[in-house]
Amino acid sequence: MHPNALLEMTTELLHQVLQFDMPADSVVSNFFRKHKNLGQRERHTLAETVYTVLRQRLLFQHFAQSGFGPMERRLTLLGWQGSDKFLQACMESHEQKWLTGVQAIDRSTLAPKLRHNLPDWLANPLMAQLGEEDFWPLAASLNEGAELDLRVNLLKAKREEVQAALKAAGIESEPTPYSPWGLRVPGKPALNKLELFTKGLVEVQDEGSQLLALLLDAKRSEMVVDFCAGAGGKTLALGAAMRNTGRLYAFDVSGHRLDALKPRMARSGLSNVYPAQIAHERDERIKRLTGKIDRVLVDAPCSGLGTLRRNPDLKWRQSPKAVEELRVKQAAILTSAARLLKSGGRLVYATCSLLQSENEDIANAFSAEHKDFVALPAAEVLEKAHVSQASSLDQNGFLRLWPHRHHTDGFFAAVWERK
Repeated sequence: MHPNALLEMTTELLHQVLQFDMPADSVVSNFFRKHKNLGQRERHTLAETVYTVLRQRLLFQHFAQSGFGPMERRLTLLGWQGSDKFLQACMESHEQKWLTGVQAIDRSTLAPKLRHNLPDWLANPLMAQLGEEDFWPLAASLNEGAELDLRVNLLKAKREEVQAALKAAGIESEPTPYSPWGLRVPGKPALNKLELFTKGLVEVQDEGSQLLALLLDAKRSEMVVDFCAGAGGKTLALGAAMRNTGRLYAFDVSGHRLDALKPRMARSGLSNVYPAQIAHERDERIKRLTGKIDRVLVDAPCSGLGTLRRNPDLKWRQSPKAVEELRVKQAAILTSAARLLKSGGRLVYATCSLLQSENEDIANAFSAEHKDFVALPAAEVLEKAHVSQASSLDQNGFLRLWPHRHHTDGFFAAVWERK
């Protein structure tokens, strides 16, 4: 494709993404569906450029003020993730001069906001929670891409067998440092055509997400509920941990999300999963199971701010008002889910948020109101589930995963046992 055409196309895609009407990944995949003629390398340049601009939007908008021409073209030039030679061929001489000047600026001299690229409503509580010294490494990690983690389906293969098969396909991997089920793969190799993937030996799943399933520690022949199953990454991990026995209910309010679970379930070889769409957290289907369930995972709807490495648009699409509305929902869902448990049953509340208000605050309020639930220290529970370095994942008795410390998405989880 002619360099100018690719630059124009990237600018057009960026324009669509910056409307913030839809999640960026949906906009990008819709765009690719309309432009089927794009090759793998061109798609990579388009997507990575857009994501780089989303990550560093405040900084790039600041730099763009000094240039000429359409704003989105300037942002595209600043975020360009294709070949430099390609870019040089597209630029006017004044653009080249401007870009060289901007690239020479010492970023460490800029205002904090331009260095962390987070809105104030998010930066301020994180700074208060972590302190100056820990906040900056977190901010830097959120402006980088995420690693690719796989979960080995232990019903079908062992971790070392999958690692050897990946190597034979020319893909290097290493065991994840904490999860006994995971492999980490550098770069973004295309896995969906590999037999390993099509036959359900592996699923793409962040190590942090695997650790939530390990925290629930579902056993053979139990009755287990994944209360907010979504597309079912954790459901599949739980089903494999149960060795395909017992009953695993996958509840969600979105039928569309549960539909995405079905092909994954077929690949995985699981037959103990029962997906069910519910109207709300007080649905009749849930009432029928009151007091009958051994373990419940509540991976609650949340701001998703722990996934900013993958979904940088969330920091511009979320708002304090939206987070406040989510908190009400989180508390209601947790209370309803707790009713399902029999005595001695285990409850796990989890989010992929970094904010204390969606995490510790919700868990502590639940503990205060439900004296029949005893909080269990995360480190102890993880150790029993054969998680390495479990104590380094525990913060005040909760599971707390940080991108800059653990190289996972940002996750939180609290564990209780019903008396």
